[in-house]
Amino acid sequence: MSLGAPSAKGRALRLLARREHSRTELERKLAAQVEDTPQAGAAEQIAQALDELAARGLQSDERAAQSVLHSQGRRYGALRLKETLRAKGLAPELVAATLAQARNSELERAREVWRKRFGEPAPDAAGRAKQMRFLAGRGFAADVIRAVVRGSEDDDPAPSGD
Repeated sequence: MSLGAPSAKGRALRLLARREHSRTELERKLAAQVEDTPQAGAAEQIAQALDELAARGLQSDERAAQSVLHSQGRRYGALRLKETLRAKGLAPELVAATLAQARNSELERAREVWRKRFGEPAPDAAGRAKQMRFLAGRGFAADVIRAVVRGSEDDDPAPSGD
């Protein structure tokens, strides 16, 4: 390793300083950097560096999942969040637990997204279809979309706090 080349641990720390990453994401990114400058035993160095960072609490898949939930949860539904979490290479159990948290507030989040985009019920079927496609594109479940577009605020037992 040359003097100017940062170690796998150093590169991982720089990535983690920007935002939370899953272990799989870090492995992919570090491996891609190694491909540019091949080193003997690079995969072992990466694994060892990530093990050390995880042991010190600097890298956590749970924090990465929570970060996705908090950063994207306001704008997207559980279906979209599920794909994002899977793409990060998180364990299926962790994905399921994170999505369970998201589903608790999905109707409320979908209403807020709808309010910001449209603000009022559509006057006709074409308008309702447009609103439904928008919410579906954001990854909200079909039953949630129907409740929001139909304006079934009265069905919601919890007060909205407006």
